[in-house]
Amino acid sequence: MPTVPQIQMVDLVGQYKKIATEIHQAIDSVMESSAFINGPAVTRFGSELAKYTGAKFVIPCGNGTDALQIALMALGLQPGDEVIVPSFTYVATVEVIALLQLTPIFVDVNPQSFNMDVELVEKAITKQTKAIIAVHLFGQSADMEPLLNISNQHKIPVVEDNAQALGASYQFSDSSIARTGTMGAIGTTSFFPSKNLGAYGDGGALFTNDPSLAERLKMIANHGQKQKYYHDIVGVNSRLDSLHAAILSVKLNYLNDYEESRQTVADYYDSTLNDIDELTLPFRVENSTHVFHQYTLLVKNNKRDALRDFLQTKGVPSMIYYPVPQHLQKAYLGYGYKEGDFPISEQLCHEVCSIPIHTELTEEQLIHITGSIREFFGK
Repeated sequence: MPTVPQIQMVDLVGQYKKIATEIHQAIDSVMESSAFINGPAVTRFGSELAKYTGAKFVIPCGNGTDALQIALMALGLQPGDEVIVPSFTYVATVEVIALLQLTPIFVDVNPQSFNMDVELVEKAITKQTKAIIAVHLFGQSADMEPLLNISNQHKIPVVEDNAQALGASYQFSDSSIARTGTMGAIGTTSFFPSKNLGAYGDGGALFTNDPSLAERLKMIANHGQKQKYYHDIVGVNSRLDSLHAAILSVKLNYLNDYEESRQTVADYYDSTLNDIDELTLPFRVENSTHVFHQYTLLVKNNKRDALRDFLQTKGVPSMIYYPVPQHLQKAYLGYGYKEGDFPISEQLCHEVCSIPIHTELTEEQLIHITGSIREFFGK
C-alpha cells in the first residue's frame, strides 16, 4: 500500500510554499525601507483588516494576550473589579484578568457550541461586575445578541476574544450581520502562526468602533503616549512588527479561501463520521458561520484517550483543547472554585478531541484520518 504523506495538525510549510513568492516580495519591501517598527506595512495592514472586518478602528499589537490585557486596561478597570469569563477557554483569557489584579468570575458553557452560556452570564452579574469577555471558541461566534442586550441593560462592556474565529459572521434577529470581534466594546485577536490568519511569529490586534476607545487602545499599546516621550497614561510596549504586518497583508488576501478549505474539510468529516454513535460532531449554531479553527469531536464512554493512542499508531495527530478547565487550573484555585462547579466545562475536558483541519489536507489524507477513526470504532 502507498504511504500516506505525513499528516500535520496544521501544515504551515505547505501553506507557505503556495504563496512564497508574494511573501518574499513583502519581506523585501520592509527590508528595503528598514521601517521595522510601526512602519507603513503596519498602517496598511491595519487599514486592510478594518476593511475586511468592518471595524472602524484596528490597532495592531504584539500578540493576542497583549490585546486582551490592553482591552481591559482601556476600560479603566480597578483591582478587585469582576470580569465574567467562561471556564472552558485558553488560559490567556483568564491570565490577563489575574495580571491586572481583577477577579475572574467563571461561568459554564453551552454543551453544544462550547461558548459561554448567556443565561448564566446574567446570573453571575453583581455590583462589582465591570466587564464580560465573550470567547468565540473553535471558529464560531458566541451568542452575541442576548449578550449585548445584557451588556446594554447593565452598562457592562463586552470584550470579544476573537483569536479563534476571525472571519466568522454573526446574524442578528433583524437579519443584520456583523463579523466577530466588531460587536462588543472591544474585540481582540491573535495572529499566532497556527491561527486561521497566522503570522510567522507572534502578533495580535484590537478592534473597536468607538473613536475615544481607539485612541486609548493605541496609546496603551505604545507606552501610554500619543506624542513621543509624553506619557499621559500607563501603557505597555506591544507592537506588531512591520515584517509580520507585511506577511499578514499577503495572507489576508487568502483568508476567505483558507476558510472555505477548512469548511470543506469539516463537511467531509461530518459526512464520513456521522454514523458513529460514540462520537458527537461539532455543532453549528444557526446564527453564526463556522470558520473551523478546530474540528473538535466529543468522544463518549471514556474512549477519548484510547482513540488518540490508536490514531497515533496510524500517523494521525490529535490534540486536546483543553484538558483542564480554567477554574481548576492550579494558578487560579485561589479564587475559591472547586471541582463540580462547572460540570459542562469539566465534562468537555474529558471528552474533547481535535483532529487535523487545515488548508493543505489532501483527499488521501482525509480518507486515512477518517478511515482510522472508523477502524477504531469498528465501522
